[in-house]
Amino acid sequence: MITQLIVDLSWECDKHLINSTVEELTELTVLAVKEVLGDILRVLYAPHKVFKDVIKNPGYLGPAILLIIFVLAQVGSSYLVASRSYIEQTNPLGDVGDSWTGNALNWESTPGVVISDNTVDFINSTLYYGTTSIEFVASDLQSISMGLPDFGDSVNCGPEGFNNVSLRVKIISPDSNPESVYLVLSSLDESSFVYDITDEFKNSNDVWTNLTLPVGYGDWTSGGNTAVWENITGLNLEFSWSVNSTVNILLDGLFFRGDFRGPLELYGVSYFASSAINAVAPFLFEWLLLSGFMYLLIKGLKSESEVVWRTLMVAVGYSLVTIVIQALLLMFVYTSLPDIYYPLEVLAGTTGEFEVAYQVIIDKIAFVSNVGSVIQVAVYVWIVALGTFITNTITDLGWMKSLLVSGVSLLLTVIVLGFLL
Repeated sequence: MITQLIVDLSWECDKHLINSTVEELTELTVLAVKEVLGDILRVLYAPHKVFKDVIKNPGYLGPAILLIIFVLAQVGSSYLVASRSYIEQTNPLGDVGDSWTGNALNWESTPGVVISDNTVDFINSTLYYGTTSIEFVASDLQSISMGLPDFGDSVNCGPEGFNNVSLRVKIISPDSNPESVYLVLSSLDESSFVYDITDEFKNSNDVWTNLTLPVGYGDWTSGGNTAVWENITGLNLEFSWSVNSTVNILLDGLFFRGDFRGPLELYGVSYFASSAINAVAPFLFEWLLLSGFMYLLIKGLKSESEVVWRTLMVAVGYSLVTIVIQALLLMFVYTSLPDIYYPLEVLAGTTGEFEVAYQVIIDKIAFVSNVGSVIQVAVYVWIVALGTFITNTITDLGWMKSLLVSGVSLLLTVIVLGFLL
């Protein structure tokens, strides 16, 4: 029993000692953080003084705190941008391209029509669209039907689904305008919705016609009582001419589209994780590159002062308070962003259409972009000024050479970052 009492007393003493040690460490940590935060603030109004203190007692806590604040600001900015951005969803999905018009085996047509993949004449884009179109060739026909009988999974074109269907069509022959053209969307039990698109093909021979039609409403006629927009299963195009002709028609880029969703809805928490990870690299790269170029230039100018790499890097790390403030200012500026919609033409990079669609976005964010550019220039000037103070503090190069070191180092850093990020 005495032994147990001694053990209990020993444990109580050890626990008290541990608690005391933890409290002391916590107090020391809080004091260190307060001191570092004070140094960071002094960079803003007394850089010539604070860098002398930082150089005497260099430590990575200050740059580490700045990195954390920078990442949080970047995540906040990403949230603001994402909350105002809407990305057009398509069926088929963008990661599989226009799979419906990427394989001739998917299609059926009127007897006597040859269906093949055309790898020469197709819609050119960087994403979504593939490198083929579907070609239909026949001789001595007055009418032709071309259909994709089964999408695989039915497409929802109801109120909660897609709003448009788009398709590219090129009539190579005959030269005359078709008398009638109908787009038919199949639904349940061989029912359908029919849209008269004859007017879309007046004087449109041998050029790609971009059809983008509303679904779920508009000038569609219903064929059958069971046709419902929530369940579209296939598609058919029906052309007819006044006389028998040689027919050559290309199809490409069939998508259901018009459903816009935000990145937060699409990617959830992973979006924030990605934003945080992507924010770390620019900070670390700029810190390392700026420090490295300054170190090399100081050595190249043959400063008689001994320059310690760790000291220089810590001082440069403190100067990056500038890009932290830039990130915080941009986060505030982004609160004025309007809603931005990214349509298929922008996402796909369709030649001739991307430029027009992207210009619409550029015009909408012009104010934010201009303010961001002004802030960027001001931050560059500020970084050069702080780099000049740092160089002058740790070397004997004088103010003009210190300015040269700082300015050239930033220029080289920006150039390299442009290639890396």
